[in-house]
Amino acid sequence: MAQAILLQEVETLGERGDVVDVAPGYLRNYLAPRKLAQPATPASIAESHRRREREERAASEAAEKAQDTAALLKRTVLTIAHQAGEDGRLFGSVTAQDVVDAVRQARDLRLDRRKVLLREPIKSTGTHMVEVEISEGVTAEIKTIVTAE
Repeated sequence: MAQAILLQEVETLGERGDVVDVAPGYLRNYLAPRKLAQPATPASIAESHRRREREERAASEAAEKAQDTAALLKRTVLTIAHQAGEDGRLFGSVTAQDVVDAVRQARDLRLDRRKVLLREPIKSTGTHMVEVEISEGVTAEIKTIVTAE
């Protein structure tokens, strides 16, 4: 059996960075030409472990930053002025892009408008809770006050 380090996730073998035992012909004829794995040497195994540690550290830092951003956004109150009639109904609606622009102006944070989860369009003045997905599994609700211009 030959040892190989996976460069990409292979469904039957494992995830990226894993050191696996495979048949020499499988490594030479299938995995290596498709850039799915490389032969494992002591130096490449050590480099694989260092790379995995760096990736884990970066992922934990990104998760911590997402939590901090979520905490900041939960304390944020946005005020969005929009044209409205006398009965409080808006001409048009407040969109995800309006929320993103208000967050950028209030907290200087750049968000993706596709991550703003509006259950239904905001079509009236008043206070609304808008959910924003910061990263996978981390969301924050922002209190949004819509006023008439």
